[in-house]
Order: sequence, then structure tokens, then C-alpha cells
Amino acid sequence: MFYLDRAATTPVRREVLEAMWPYLTGTFGNPSSTHGLGDAAARGLDGARATVAAVLGCRPAEVVFTTGGTEGANTAVKGTALASPRGRHVVTSAIEHEAVLESCRYLERFHGFDLTVLPVTEDGRVDPAALRAALRPDTTLVSIAHADNEIGTVQDVPALAAVAHEVGARFHTDAVQSAPWLAVGPGALGADAVSLSGHKLGAPKGTGVLVVRAGIPIEPLLHGGGQERGRRSGTEDVAGAVAVATALALTAVDRESSAALAGATRDAVLDGVLAAVPGAFVTGSRRSRLPGHASFCFPGVTGETVLLELEQRDVVSSSGSACAAGSTEASHVLTALGLSDDVARSAVRLTFDATLTTEDVPVVVRAVADAVGTVRALA
Repeated sequence: MFYLDRAATTPVRREVLEAMWPYLTGTFGNPSSTHGLGDAAARGLDGARATVAAVLGCRPAEVVFTTGGTEGANTAVKGTALASPRGRHVVTSAIEHEAVLESCRYLERFHGFDLTVLPVTEDGRVDPAALRAALRPDTTLVSIAHADNEIGTVQDVPALAAVAHEVGARFHTDAVQSAPWLAVGPGALGADAVSLSGHKLGAPKGTGVLVVRAGIPIEPLLHGGGQERGRRSGTEDVAGAVAVATALALTAVDRESSAALAGATRDAVLDGVLAAVPGAFVTGSRRSRLPGHASFCFPGVTGETVLLELEQRDVVSSSGSACAAGSTEASHVLTALGLSDDVARSAVRLTFDATLTTEDVPVVVRAVADAVGTVRALA
């Protein structure tokens, strides 16, 4: 079987499970407790925080452990906007993950913020000039993802963040999809807040990290005992923190070589499918694209039926965001590129890591061509 849905989730790495195990068994204490078990758990938590900080090039005090990308995005967007707003204007793009879009709409509905949603180019890029034109003296936050999960387009976040900072606005980026492949620390991206998800990196679901630059106030979503320096109350999941820290560190070790290998495979998949399937076209940018990400539209069919045929051929993939799986509505990301609803519903996304090699590509391409051909013949 070819598992080509890594943008949705990844298997937990053995090294991560082994790092977690002591904190699920013998060292199970509450890190806020003042006895020996609590102290041991607190040391594990501090170690995980230090590891994340070392990998991302930030201070340990800037690391907040979360339950994943959704909580991180919600905390960054709502927390930054509500804690110390310069004004009541927020900016995002039309292709953001729902965690960001819905957080911005929440601010609009319940807190009187003005919301500007930037359009994107036909390959999914946000133009820094368009962002500059949208900014106002009262813009308090800009949130634009580093890379899109459906089309793989990578944004020039350093340039976008620099534009936001020209007016004093804070900049958050959702780096959930880019973290396995690219440098995503706040220094590398120029961002004030960066949110990550553990289960895209080989850690369990329900783990994540939000990095918030020192000095930037955050209004917490969860109020209580004041854990995580008052930014996220609740007894810390020490094993989860250790897991995401371990996965992040492992990813960083071979990131460049893995990205190079997956990038070569990606290009072979893109070219192979375009050559094998009449009418197919690539969604997203060819030039600024995540390694390990190939996405297409096959006009005249529905992506969901193609996926069923692919699974019969031992290829597991998706039609887009797993968060919207089962929805009958066309993807808001694809329609933002200017595609019709019917064409958007024909999307198929193949996402993989460096274990899929160029030698595997002909088998995958043949499976895609056969699956699309079968669906078209039955239409």
C-alpha cells in the first residue's frame, strides 16, 4: 500500500513512542506538584520546552504546548487580537485553514473587529503589495499560513510579515504543513507567532506547539490555574510535550535531505500524472511548493470517486483537507483560485514523505491514470 495522505496525518515514530513511555508510566506526576513525582514530570516538561526552543531558534519561555494546530491558531488569532489591540482590524487570506478563518470571523461577530480577506493569485500566492494596500493604522493582526494543505503553495512569509510590521501589526503564521519540510522558527519567518501540530511530524494527535515572541501579550482561551505562563491553563500533558519535541527534533535532523528527495519525487509525480491523464492540471504553485505535495484537478469526475478507485489499487490519498472530509461543498481554497465548484470537486491530493521514491512513481501514476479512466468510463 502507498500511503499518500501525510498532509492529513502521519504515523507516530517509534522514537517518539519510546520518549513518551516513561511519562505515561513511572514518571506520571503532575508537573505542578511539589513532590518527587511532580518534580520529575516538571523536568521532563522543561526538557521538552528546551528542545523545541533549540530546534526553532527561540527562547524556552516563548514556547506554549497546545493540543494541535487548531488550538494554536485560535490562541494566536484571538489571543493576540484581544490582549492588547492596536485597533480592531484583522487581515487574513481567502485560502486559510478554517481554524484561522473561523477565529477571525469570531472576532468580527462577537468583538466588533473589521475583517479583510485577501484574494490570492491563481496559484494560491498572497501578493505583499495587496497586503500593504489592505493595512490600516488600526490593523492589529495579520494571519497568513506558511503553506497551504490543499494545494501545497508556500507563501513568502518573511516578506509578508515585514509588510505587516511596517504599520506595527502583529503577524501569525500557521506552519502546520511546512514544519516537516522547512525552517519555521519565528526568526526564520519573521513572525510574531507560529503554530505547529505534532501529528504532522510523527507525534500523536492532540499535541502541538505555539511559539509567541517575548513581550507579545496573549489573552488565553482557557482560564484556570495559569499553566504555561498564564497563556494556556490546564494540567500539562508532559508525555505529549515530550512527543512533539522529540518529533520536531527528529524532523530537523534530516529535513534538508528529505526535502530534496521528496521534491524530486513530487516533480516526477506532477509531470507523470499530467502526461498520463488527459485534461488534468496541477493546483497550486509549481515554483513555490512543498516537497512531497502533488495536487490535481480532473475535470469531469469527482475527486471522491477517484479516491475510491485509487484505494482499490492500494493508493490511499485524499481530495483535500481532512477537516472538511465528507462535506458536499466545494473547497474554499480551490474556488479562491478561480475554479468553478464542479472543477474544484474533482480535486485529488497526493502527499508523501521521502520514503516514496522516484522508482515508485510509475506505479502511482499508473494507478491514478487507471482510476480516473475508470471513473470517466462509468460517467
